Amino acid sequence: MQYLVSVIHDQSGLATPDEQTAIDGFNDRLKAEGHWVFAAGLASPSAATVIDNRGREALFTDGPFLESKEYLIGFWIIEAPDLDVALKLAAEGSKACNRKVEVRPIFDE
Repeated sequence: MQYLVSVIHDQSGLATPDEQTAIDGFNDRLKAEGHWVFAAGLASPSAATVIDNRGREALFTDGPFLESKEYLIGFWIIEAPDLDVALKLAAEGSKACNRKVEVRPIFDE
């Protein structure tokens, strides 16, 4: 089963060199153990555009959907046999990037 591990950013700066080294090591381990599917970092919310096309015309709004001190800065999509393994891996990812993470199963429908 696949899981989305969202990295929640609540700090003033991006990853320090030590954090980036730890993240790279964690990524290498995910790949070596067959858990790696995909990962990426995201631009800041100020670079976002929200699109609402539920009405007659699409409405484009610059900036984030939600103003918050915490925001999604990146994510991993991992493969794990069950939630317990996914949570263990996510805890290690949280330690590596020094950020909170959120885990959600990805439904394959």
